[in-house]
Amino acid sequence: MAQIVTGEAVALELRIAQLPSRVVAAAIDFAAMGAAFAMLVTIMGRVLGAADDAAATALLLVLLLLVFLGYPLTMETVLRGRTLGKMAMGLRVVRDDAGPITFRQALVRAVSGFAMERPGILLFGIGPALAFCVMLFSVTGKRIGDMAAGTVVIQERIARQPMFATYLPPPLAGWAAVLDLTAVDDSLALGIRQFLSRADRLDPVAREAVGRQLLADLLSRITPPPPPGTPGWAVLAAVLAERRRREESRLQAAR
Repeated sequence: MAQIVTGEAVALELRIAQLPSRVVAAAIDFAAMGAAFAMLVTIMGRVLGAADDAAATALLLVLLLLVFLGYPLTMETVLRGRTLGKMAMGLRVVRDDAGPITFRQALVRAVSGFAMERPGILLFGIGPALAFCVMLFSVTGKRIGDMAAGTVVIQERIARQPMFATYLPPPLAGWAAVLDLTAVDDSLALGIRQFLSRADRLDPVAREAVGRQLLADLLSRITPPPPPGTPGWAVLAAVLAERRRREESRLQAAR
């Protein structure tokens, strides 16, 4: 497992994909790419008929680029971090912050794989050996493409069981739902989380001082203000719970 904190100060546990499952997924993808390449070569050969060596070489290079670069790029972009092999093994590529990858990350991964890993399969396994060595020395099992793109391959995303449950007081649900939280940055959210999780262990004087400071900082950044008479702890808890709810909704929608 690897723990991260997302942009909404939500702690998640990532189950990093193990090497055997990644090898099987890669083998499935390579088989799919090999079959597609062979089929295209056959089709183009029949269409073009006899061609000179230069034209045949150029055609092979174009088809190599189309299949071995285009396949992972298209699949991971359209399927949000998955290919046929990854789908079969239950794997997914995500950003380092656990969000879905974009075209840019998929492109970096595809180019890195095409330039340094997949062609080496034809040269006594040099490319796969390089990827294998890099992954062995990476705590999160990253290959070169993952390091360049800022991604990681996971088995599945699991919400961490927190030290405390973020709690949205029912009377504040309507207020929290319409809050503008854009000015509440990650640092403040994480500070609130740490304060609420440790409040019962703090000296009462220190707890009051820290809570007052956090509340004042928070109130200066949110709109609309909380209902009059709302206790400070309830405001902090409601904002944190609403941020978590929105982040979980975003991650769920991205899957």
